[in-house]
Amino acid sequence: MTKAPAFPLNAWYVAAWDYEIKNELLARTVCNKKIVFFRKSDKSIAALEDACWHRLLPLSMGELKNDEITCRYHGLRFNGSGRCTHMPSQDQLNPSAQVRSYPTVERHRFVWVWPGDPALADPSLVPDLHWNQDPDWAGDGKTIFVKCDYRLVVDNLMDLTHETFVHASSIGNAAVAESPFVATHGDRFATVTRWMKDIDAPPFWRGQLGKPGNVDRWQIIRFEAPCTVAIDVGVAPTGTGAPEGDRSQGVNNFILNTITPSTDNTCMYFWANARNYRKDDQTLTTQLREGVSSIFREDEIVLERQQQAMEEHPDRIFYNLNIDAGSMWARRLIDQMIAKETRPKLQAAE
Repeated sequence: MTKAPAFPLNAWYVAAWDYEIKNELLARTVCNKKIVFFRKSDKSIAALEDACWHRLLPLSMGELKNDEITCRYHGLRFNGSGRCTHMPSQDQLNPSAQVRSYPTVERHRFVWVWPGDPALADPSLVPDLHWNQDPDWAGDGKTIFVKCDYRLVVDNLMDLTHETFVHASSIGNAAVAESPFVATHGDRFATVTRWMKDIDAPPFWRGQLGKPGNVDRWQIIRFEAPCTVAIDVGVAPTGTGAPEGDRSQGVNNFILNTITPSTDNTCMYFWANARNYRKDDQTLTTQLREGVSSIFREDEIVLERQQQAMEEHPDRIFYNLNIDAGSMWARRLIDQMIAKETRPKLQAAE
């Protein structure tokens, strides 16, 4: 029996931060596809199948010169569109000498790649993470290479009650796990909204607010299929109007997350933290980046151990609680994207 795909291919996935793609070769695996990236002389980005047409040696082992990759094995050269431009010891080029080229888009400080049907690669479908480059916001982020199914990271982000237990020393307190929430969904999005009113602020938020007294705290999680999660978070002094829409007395962050499946059980987790206060304070930007990185390291440990347990118990199923509503809707939207791609193939095989 053929195993069901774990991810859709007709989607934009982040392959790297924009600064990572230079005029040199960078190998990444996206949705089980090995791809080599480089920035051309005109600053555009090439993304090619990382396997030479001739004997399949990874092109990422080769040499980049004049926007062409020379294969390290026998010296075939390929341009940025994947076309072979030179074969050693012969004048005529085999017309089939072509490696696959993948569509790319550079947006929100990320380089996105489309591993599916290139005819469907619509740039308007790039997930919205504009806070990452909006002048009204400041911040930075990192990449975590996690040894787990990318959907476990999505689950983790859609249910923040784990903060109470996994991140008790920083952003978690009892209010996160015990406060009510509202989950909504559409064809491409799922949202979980939680307000924690008149509570004691956890250590991280107390430090950011810099004011005494109880706070109203919010978490608004917005999932965009297949694997992007933007989380609107913050606190404001209780009674200053944040639940009604006036956040002027508080502090607001956006935690931006997009997860790229590398293989069926590994992924690249790209994240950033953006804020709308003290925007020119580079020291704070660095402190927040490193602080959030430490928090996410706690998640990484849990997720990788969860993946190990799943592999040790392949017949066990997940049980769901009320708090899993957001992650359940996210997975359903992912499954719908996968089904849309696989259904025509199944029909063609009948």
